[in-house]
Amino acid sequence: MGEDKTADGRKARGDKRRAEIIEATLAVIQREGAAGVTHRTVAKEAGITVSLSTYYFATLDDLLVGALTSIAESYTARIRHIIDEHEDKLRGLAEIVAESAGPGRDRALAERELSTLAARRPALRPVARRWRENVAELARHCTDSPEAVAALVATCDGLCAAILLDNAPADTGYVHDVLRQAIGAAPSTGIGRTGPLQTTR
Repeated sequence: MGEDKTADGRKARGDKRRAEIIEATLAVIQREGAAGVTHRTVAKEAGITVSLSTYYFATLDDLLVGALTSIAESYTARIRHIIDEHEDKLRGLAEIVAESAGPGRDRALAERELSTLAARRPALRPVARRWRENVAELARHCTDSPEAVAALVATCDGLCAAILLDNAPADTGYVHDVLRQAIGAAPSTGIGRTGPLQTTR
């Protein structure tokens, strides 16, 4: 079967190449940190020429935005699934956070690297902001209290930092208890305060 030379075929090949370059970018970040990302290091990782890398992502910001957007879209899809399908939405949020300590750890480290870099690169800030907005969206499905939403978002940030930077153990049950504690500590949650939870790691 010959190569598809239609417009749709060219677009499909271009999308596939962009996805491969983004995966190479994330691999470089996981190995060398975000500071190690250049068109040269990414091209080498992807097994392509630098000129081909710059054809699809003209600037370094374009490359980093592409990587960050890819992660944000994946994160959005997981959160949307929980909002639509998960019976216990708070536990669903806990699963996303706890995932960072398991199979998703390498990708989560890349997220953290890019999120940190976003503070210094204005082009990345709108995409990085999307993560916090997505967590806040899910939190609003857990409680009607704005204070509890803020507590949940702040707790998720803190948990992710502990998991990623300190390699803290994080099973879903433990994270779920910490998130429940965040809601219980916020005024007017309407969920019923349970008091301080005795959590162990």
